[in-house]
Amino acid sequence: MKVLLYFEDEELIGQSGIGRAMRHQKQALEYAGIDYATNPRSQDYDILHINTTGAASQIVIHNARKMGKPVIYHAHSTKEDFRNSFNFSNLVAPFFNHRIVSLYRSADALITPTPYSKRLLEGYGLKMPVYAISNGICLEDYAKDTERENAFREYFHLSPQEKVIISVGLLFERKGLIDFMEVARNMPEYTFIWFGSLSRILLSSKVIKALDRKPDNVILPGYISGDIIKGAFSGADAFFFPSYEETEGIVVLEALASGQTAVLRDIGAYDAWAVSGKNCWLGTCNKDFETILRGVIEGRLPRTGSGGYQVAADRNIRIIGQQLKAVYESVLRRSAQAQ
Repeated sequence: MKVLLYFEDEELIGQSGIGRAMRHQKQALEYAGIDYATNPRSQDYDILHINTTGAASQIVIHNARKMGKPVIYHAHSTKEDFRNSFNFSNLVAPFFNHRIVSLYRSADALITPTPYSKRLLEGYGLKMPVYAISNGICLEDYAKDTERENAFREYFHLSPQEKVIISVGLLFERKGLIDFMEVARNMPEYTFIWFGSLSRILLSSKVIKALDRKPDNVILPGYISGDIIKGAFSGADAFFFPSYEETEGIVVLEALASGQTAVLRDIGAYDAWAVSGKNCWLGTCNKDFETILRGVIEGRLPRTGSGGYQVAADRNIRIIGQQLKAVYESVLRRSAQAQ
């Protein structure tokens, strides 16, 4: 069995969640011993696993169909997580939804990261099988490392006593950036760092306003990869991610794999695993988040790193590889029976 694993515009999506999913899929297939190609001109493959929704993706699907190859669409995007993202996203959301549903209908099966996003897709009237398979996480990549943690604190000139709360994501309103700023404003005794960037032309007016009046205790270093961000995940005092909508939230898995206490908004994407006070802390408003963050950092509330790590371990990339393999085999069997 050989898979054509296709991501359109790899160089542009590298910093996004889909970019991380791309790297995770390659790792998962390698661990599962599945041969794969990434060149869309390749004809030497048995099944197309496509991840993106641009014009080139549509051509790749057309070519696969012309050759009689079955198609699996990885549904990373929904209309729900498209809203409140970049400038004008709400205006074009209905057109985006029409497009992704049309593309998803071209597949023999869909893969999506969580039971929550599976329910959303089934609610669009899609009739093909939909499999909920996590994007996964490589536990070894996020193992606690004192040198990386020291590199993180040195990079930002943080004193040993300084309490630090981090978040990671594109500068989207949907990601909870504005709430992150307001919580930081009400907690001036702590340092808040948001890792992530976005071209200013794509920023919504609300995000621009929030950035222009950023509290002094917030640091916005842009996109940073490697040892610094990995040291931040394990070396910060809490991971605070007040996103309003996710299909899974790969950055949450990265925080959990780091053994970090994650403070999250109570949203559908986490329904299958989140137990507040056991493997994360859940809140619904900024007052909740302030109470939880202070409680965790000051020791009044228990840290949830060990429970969170088990959530990540259940989504180990090696396990995901076997789950993907099972879906490929099922789709190939159905395709052979239909011919």
